[in-house]
Amino acid sequence: MICLSQFALGRAPPMAKPSVFRAEHPTALDLSPNPISHGAASSSRRRDLVFVVNPRGASGRTGKEWKKFFPYLRSRLSVDCNIYESLTSGPSHAIDITREAIKEGVDAVIAVGGDGTLHEVVNGFFSAGKLVTNHNRESAHSTALGLIPLGTGSDFARTFGWRNDPYEAVERIAKGVRSWVDVGVINGETGEPHYFINVADLHLSAKAGYYASRYKRFGNLCYVIGALQAFMGHRNQDLRVKVNEGEWEEYSQVTALCVGNAKYFGGGMKITPNADPRNGYFEVVILQDFKWYDFILKLFKLYNGTHLSVKNVTSRRVQSIEVEDISGGDSIYVQSDGEHLGFLPRKLCVLPAAIEMIC
Repeated sequence: MICLSQFALGRAPPMAKPSVFRAEHPTALDLSPNPISHGAASSSRRRDLVFVVNPRGASGRTGKEWKKFFPYLRSRLSVDCNIYESLTSGPSHAIDITREAIKEGVDAVIAVGGDGTLHEVVNGFFSAGKLVTNHNRESAHSTALGLIPLGTGSDFARTFGWRNDPYEAVERIAKGVRSWVDVGVINGETGEPHYFINVADLHLSAKAGYYASRYKRFGNLCYVIGALQAFMGHRNQDLRVKVNEGEWEEYSQVTALCVGNAKYFGGGMKITPNADPRNGYFEVVILQDFKWYDFILKLFKLYNGTHLSVKNVTSRRVQSIEVEDISGGDSIYVQSDGEHLGFLPRKLCVLPAAIEMIC
């Protein structure tokens, strides 16, 4: 399997242009290559901002909240920005929207909603293993990633200490301060690479996430329901792990393996408490030989991030990790940012300072 330790800054291949942008300000897109600061946003020109919204997110709550919130956002930002609203129509649409927006040279693509929408927008920054770039190669600015937590909120936002408050998020966007953040890339034996910005995990937690996705209408309770369903018939498995291109190591009776670019998943569980999306490393946390009652007894430790002191829990800082099922089976679930990706084997690598984010 190929590990993309660094990615090429090439142009994405041609693709059908989705109908994605609806301007909320009469000024047309201005893609002139005026410079933009990598600190506070430049006031020398209007910024072009694309807001990607999944109106069906959180059982339709995201769409309803966005409709109420949008007039405030427009009034707060439209003096200095051209605002473009783009509602997704189905799975992966946010990926297409983001790629097209970057190629058109917008200043920022802002995910509106939860971690699922953010996950798709992040994947839209890449195509065919490369970072998508502006058609205008002489442009002095790159497209930044933004986030407005809405609906169920965002686990990724917790790592930065951001509340699930869209009004605070708009103030961050208005200031336009940028910071480089890492992105994880996942490769399987076949298919295109997949990207994540928060946490990737496998086995029990990934299986629980797979089931939880069926119960999103219950809010964060879906994670409890998913975990209970995943435990039915669950068996710990022996796994083979290779870290940083080193030697293969065996971990017996693995319950879950979590690869954190950021700290939280599962509705506020601080699973990789030492992860930092700006340090160029993953934190890998491995839970071994856990029984169902261990999760009940130690649940509070998993949520407050003190579980690293628990027996049968190990933590490592890595730049790449490859994982295989020793039995050779294909029953070990894999997910990233709460999205089901399939099954082992997989290889995960960190892409340091991959994209800029409005922070």
